[in-house]
Amino acid sequence: MKFLVDAQLPRRFCDWLREHGHDALHTLDLELGNQTPDSDIILKVG
Repeated sequence: MKFLVDAQLPRRFCDWLREHGHDALHTLDLELGNQTPDSDIILKVG
């Protein structure tokens, strides 16, 4: 399963998801971080 973890949750949650076999990305790891427009996020992870 694929997850996009938003800024309200810690990055270590992504680590936990990955350890359990999921594809996870934190918004802070996007090029513009939490300033990334929703339309760009949809293109990247959609």
